[in-house]
Amino acid sequence: MAKKRGNNEGSIYKLPSGSWRAQIYINGQRLGKTRKSKIEAQKWLRETLGKIDQGYTADGSNTLLEVFLNEWLTSKSNAIKKTTWNLYECVIRNHINPHFGKIKLSDLSPQKIQSLYNNKARYGIGDRTICVIHTILNSSLNKAVKLGAIHTNPVQATTPPVYETPEMQAYSEHEITQLLLAVKETSIEALVHMAITIGLRQSEILALKWSDIDWARNTLSVQRQLKRKFENQDYFSSLKTKSGKRTITLGINMTDKLREHHRRQSRIKSETGDRWIENDLIFPSQSGTPMNQRNLLRKFKMIIQESGLREIRFHDLRHTAASLMLNHGITPMIVANRLGHSKVSVTLDTYGHLLPGMQQEMADYIDGLVTPIEVELHTNCTRIPEKEKTSVEDPYM
Repeated sequence: MAKKRGNNEGSIYKLPSGSWRAQIYINGQRLGKTRKSKIEAQKWLRETLGKIDQGYTADGSNTLLEVFLNEWLTSKSNAIKKTTWNLYECVIRNHINPHFGKIKLSDLSPQKIQSLYNNKARYGIGDRTICVIHTILNSSLNKAVKLGAIHTNPVQATTPPVYETPEMQAYSEHEITQLLLAVKETSIEALVHMAITIGLRQSEILALKWSDIDWARNTLSVQRQLKRKFENQDYFSSLKTKSGKRTITLGINMTDKLREHHRRQSRIKSETGDRWIENDLIFPSQSGTPMNQRNLLRKFKMIIQESGLREIRFHDLRHTAASLMLNHGITPMIVANRLGHSKVSVTLDTYGHLLPGMQQEMADYIDGLVTPIEVELHTNCTRIPEKEKTSVEDPYM
């Protein structure tokens, strides 16, 4: 039988199964944990009593996780970017609530959370998604600890997978030529040219409007990006950073490509008629709405496979543009501006591995600047006598 204790005191007793049950009352609420051994139960009880001394009240410990996550997500609406908020909402809805939504905060354990990670990996969910699950649970349960709903964050004792950023790839100049020939006369010819020559992100390219082009100055203004998921024609969002909003000078060839693309689009609009939905987009779908990212990637992948080129991601065209500029002596500051990086250091951190190949050329150039020029006098040269030198009349005196 459990020995009755007063408020904020605990009890430990053995269950028929052989496990040990630790219980404690806090402000009329009963909390309990079952452990395999008496020592483990005593440890939990000591830790809980220590938390009580630090102000833990257990208020909200019986709250369901899905309810708490909904409140936590609402509190984050003005603290994080809309795209990040949408990602969190999607992951909670699809990956966390189906498993843990009906579990009380107090019943979450490291073992249950670790099991979720392992099962997600077993069924083919990517490491990046599992890491996002980990981030959401860790941040939200840290908040729960601060609010006194739980006394420890069980996520702290788990081990999420290590997400490794996909290896950066870039096409060589020969491969760039092959790709540009492969996309010739296709619907994405101008789009691929722009990705390679400027290095815009996919979301930036698909959000470009004809009004962003200054034909007289040959410039393009990057003003917005396309949302991955949108509702009610709310297609666009702000750029990732302030420096992402930029004006880029276009080459003559790129401008010609855009003019030809505009003429082709005008013919499509005429053929589509009333079915065309005008959004002033440079690279829309066949009906004028924003192009679906998956459709673009599918088309890009098909062209690569048919041309025999090695397969890269569409985003690698941005890396190709950066390597092309840096390998031809364009300064990192200009490259950073065209790519929309917030600082030159971001460009150097991302593409610094491309610079060592330029070191020898730079070293030889600097040597040439600082090395003294030695002039050897011919042996038959004679010195001018002092009297002759002083007798020469200075025309400016």
